[in-house]
Parts: sequence; C-alpha cells; structure tokens
Amino acid sequence: MEKIPQEQYDKAKGQFRLGLNSIMNCFRCYGMDKDVDEAMEEIIALTEQFAMRVRGADKPIKVRETPRRKPTE
Repeated sequence: MEKIPQEQYDKAKGQFRLGLNSIMNCFRCYGMDKDVDEAMEEIIALTEQFAMRVRGADKPIKVRETPRRKPTE
C-alpha cells in the first residue's frame, strides 16, 4: 500500500482530531481538560498503530507504558 503525501496525512490527522474533540468535548465541563487532551493523544496514537497494523506492519498495538493519573488525584 502506498503512503500518502505528508501534507494529506497531516490534514487527515487534523480532521480526525477535530472529530474526536467534538465527541470528547462534553467531558471538559467537569474540569477534566487536561485529561481529555491526554486521552485524545492516546486515542490518536492507538488509531495510527491500528492503521499501520491493518496495512501489514508487524508491530504490536500498545498503550502507554505508565498509567495515567486518576481524575480524582
């Protein structure tokens, strides 16, 4: 499978980020702005790993090595 040009990739990633932000935005009203931003970055990273995997990259799909803080901390 061919790679798309970086400009198209960045545009698609930005559109994905905007869509994800619109879904996650409802959690911001609970004072969880930083948590929402961190979760979105993790979701984007997992999505990129998944996309590479289904296109034949032989890499495991993994989440970050250190756990995120609990919202109540």
